[in-house]
Amino acid sequence: MGGTVASLIEGQAAARGQARYFTSAESGATLTFGELAASARRVAALLGREGYGPGTHVSLVMPNGLATVRLLLGAMAGGCCVNPVNLLSSPEQMRYVLDHSDSRVAFASPEWAPRLRELAAGIPRGLRVIELDPEAPALPGEREEDARAPLPPVAPGSLALLMYTSGTTGKPKGVMLSHANLVANARAISAEHALGPGDRVAAVLPLYHINAFAVTMLAPLAHGGSLVMPARFSAARFWPMAIESGCTWINVVPTIVSYLLEGEAPSREALSRIRFCRSASAALPPEHHLAFERKFGIGIIETMGLTETVAPAFSNPLEPSRRKVGSVGRASGCEARVVDERGAELADGTPGEIVIRGPQVTSGYYKNPEATAAAFFPGGWLRTGDIGRRDADGFFFITGRIKELIIKGGENIAPREIDEVLLRHPAVLDAAAVGVPDRHYGQEIAACVVRREGAACSEDDLRAFCLEQLGRYKTPKAIHFVQELPRGPSGKVQRLKLLDILPAAG
Repeated sequence: MGGTVASLIEGQAAARGQARYFTSAESGATLTFGELAASARRVAALLGREGYGPGTHVSLVMPNGLATVRLLLGAMAGGCCVNPVNLLSSPEQMRYVLDHSDSRVAFASPEWAPRLRELAAGIPRGLRVIELDPEAPALPGEREEDARAPLPPVAPGSLALLMYTSGTTGKPKGVMLSHANLVANARAISAEHALGPGDRVAAVLPLYHINAFAVTMLAPLAHGGSLVMPARFSAARFWPMAIESGCTWINVVPTIVSYLLEGEAPSREALSRIRFCRSASAALPPEHHLAFERKFGIGIIETMGLTETVAPAFSNPLEPSRRKVGSVGRASGCEARVVDERGAELADGTPGEIVIRGPQVTSGYYKNPEATAAAFFPGGWLRTGDIGRRDADGFFFITGRIKELIIKGGENIAPREIDEVLLRHPAVLDAAAVGVPDRHYGQEIAACVVRREGAACSEDDLRAFCLEQLGRYKTPKAIHFVQELPRGPSGKVQRLKLLDILPAAG
């Protein structure tokens, strides 16, 4: 099924133009679907007047806000390809993305604009930088009369989004996603979670990450629901915002789950409107999953996806009794299987690489045919790089990344298995294991651990705990205590970066 971002916006405006789509948690500003459609036409017309018509690449270096949402949706509706830049990028990564993406203009929030102009000076083709407050009610040069201007025709196969992956090594890769990819997944998310016009999501993740972009901004355009969006996540303000704005579901990553577990729980009555919590982007430790459900009385639906699949490609069922803790769920809106190194399908229960095929899967990486070729097995199967297995009920379980597997004495050890044992210790808030070079075994196991505030435990205590749970072979040789683990914008531990902090860890 095709469709474009514009068709989603226009469809909701026609069906429920007076219904609210967006609320800013910062300013209280709102957009109905009718206002959003008019906004999209005004933004598209403005970009066209400035010479940025269909096919133009437009970058955004902005945190969440009303203007950010209007600009992203209006640019795509007008046929532009948007490139939301990760605000956690190093200056060199940001310069590379702005250059490689072929963007002709970059909208930047006031705190970013001066830095961006410095970076733009090093881009040979030139890059115009326009400063814009993320909460601005209007864009510079926007005209009210353009609200009635027709949008340019855009094909479903046209490029809508260019999002660069935050790889732990090498240069970021630009994932190309079409309107058809985005619309397919917006519909799949809506169907998977039985979302409708009465649903409102707490949208606390940054829009430069695919999860927030697809799940909290685009999916409501498919089911007619709404979102409330703060500039950034705050553990202290999370529950008051979700409760006071009438949210019926929340979309988080495992890091947020761990932060919320450290805070106070509102009353069950106050939380009664929230029918589920959706966790994505990284594997959720079972201990945290169960602790969250006990503490808040809200069931967690664990999901998983990639930038290359417009976020979710797997989801646990909506019905609580059918979910499996520790599993990322079943294929959602696509096909998935487990294969060997040649791409041949493996039997249920046998570990291998997880591959995905479906309407939300990217066509490849921008200006990178080698990476595109390496990312697919024959038949259009996208290689995820995740090691896992499928059970007889079709549920998938992730045990690690191909590049992160610890190979000790020829035996493959999934680091997540070690993480989960460490997280069971009452003094441990966060933990991640990684392979380190060893002259006898090839690799040994080291772990970085964040202790809970006020909790005491030593390296010897944790090694004894692991010996009991894992046996000697899988027990970390060294455990280092750190203040925090290196994580990407999605909350996923950047495990290979642990190697940089291990020698200095105390």
